[in-house]
Amino acid sequence: MSVFHDDIENSLQEYPDDSFDYVILNQSMQEVKKVDCVIGESLRIGRKVIIGFPNFAHFKSRIMLFFQGKSPVTKSLPYLWLDTPNVRFLSITDFKDFCARKNIRIVEAHYLGEKTIVRFLPNIFALNAIFVLTNRGYEPQSKLRSIRPSA
Repeated sequence: MSVFHDDIENSLQEYPDDSFDYVILNQSMQEVKKVDCVIGESLRIGRKVIIGFPNFAHFKSRIMLFFQGKSPVTKSLPYLWLDTPNVRFLSITDFKDFCARKNIRIVEAHYLGEKTIVRFLPNIFALNAIFVLTNRGYEPQSKLRSIRPSA
């Protein structure tokens, strides 16, 4: 198994189509500036793309913003506004909308709480989300269970 580390915003175009079985973008969507380009290139060079990110719409973040009027600091968003590496804050719904607009197929979606998997209203109760993506026209060779994420 090979693992490559590189600048994901500027060097993915160097890889040929279908170079990898999986491209993993864990905890990076909130830190990259060219999200559209990074995801598009990842889908080009990988058969599947796994994306994990903190859910900014988690109810604790909403409460902090509403009642304290402050940028949230949580387990999945542990930085103060002045020293955060995050350039954007996305929610599960934002990401699902992005995939629909870009015709990207969500093969699997997993929503994580502090200690359990979140099955009810993940955009409110999940701290983190993990998505497995392909291009919509991709036909998996093995029988994957396609999961339609709930709202």
